[in-house]
This record gives sequence, C-alpha cells and structure tokens, in this order.
Amino acid sequence: MSDIEISRRLVLGGLALALAGCTQATGAISPVFSERPQPDPRFQRQRVQYDGGESPGTIVVNIADRFLYAVEGDGWATRYGVAVGEEGLTFIGRATVGRKEIWPSWRPTASMMERKPRLLQYANGVPGGPNNPLGARALYLYQGKFDTAFRIHGTNEPWLIGTAVSNGCIRLTNDNIVDLYDRTPLGTPVLVS
Repeated sequence: MSDIEISRRLVLGGLALALAGCTQATGAISPVFSERPQPDPRFQRQRVQYDGGESPGTIVVNIADRFLYAVEGDGWATRYGVAVGEEGLTFIGRATVGRKEIWPSWRPTASMMERKPRLLQYANGVPGGPNNPLGARALYLYQGKFDTAFRIHGTNEPWLIGTAVSNGCIRLTNDNIVDLYDRTPLGTPVLVS
C-alpha cells in the first residue's frame, strides 16, 4: 500500500470520526483499514429467554449489561449488543418510538457542540449515508409529543458495541438496527434502565 493510500485512508477515517454525533467520548482515532475489529461475539444478535416482566412488543435496554431486548411472547426476546452513552449522558426512563428513518441525517445538538466545539462545523447537519454516525436506521424516542433527542440507531463504528462512549444514544451494528427497525412499529414502548 502506498504512502498516499495510507494517508488517504487515515484522513477519511478521521473525517468519519469527526462526523460522529453519538461518537466516542475519548476522541481517539479508530482503525481505518479494512480489517477493523468486530464486536465481541457475546454481543451478537441472538434469541434468548426473557423474564424481565415487560410486555411482548416492548424494547428494553439494559445500560449496565449493554444489551437491548426486543421482547417477544412466551418468555423470549431477541437480544442485541449495544453501545451506550457515557455516564450521565444516556436517556433513562420510558419512551415510545415516535419516528423512524432510513439512512437518517444528523445534526449535533447545542449541548453536544458546547461539550465538543469541534462539532460546530457540522451545525448545519450531515446527510444520511454510510459515513453518517447514525448508521443505516434510527428509531427516535419520544415522550408524548416531545422528541427526547435520544435515538436507537446504527453506527459506522461497530467495534465500539459493548462500550459506553456515545453522547447518549443507543447504538447497534447496522445489520442489527435494520433487523430491529423492520420489526418495530411506531408507538413501540421503550424502557431504558
């Protein structure tokens, strides 16, 4: 690989990280080569027994364990590994899925730009697509008619699944958010604890 190609990949990788809205808090540069680390296998999607007490059709996010459960009937759920927000930034409580988007656009919130001034350059937003930090799909969390500004969304940094690094959103791999998106109707109840 030529020095020019290596430099090009590093620049493109750095740009992708700079665009990340629910990006890692450390600001460290992640690998940009084709052999990127993958999530720990324990965070792969799987059907598991569920006895958490929530009704079928509910999404339950366990922040401490880094898992999201799509509750099914008969004591089962589909479990997904997730990345969560840094301590103090993640939404905690009940909400509903009030909006759904395919390849959503992204705009940093005022508080994100205040915490991370480098995000000011994206104040006008970033269009949806493979380099967008929200990934392939997004489920927008609402309380009543109020958009909480928190999302369950994909990521262009799948190696961070299982960590607490974002500005508060819940991230899944793009494959997993597509699966969850397809099975989640508007109005689905969500519990994040």
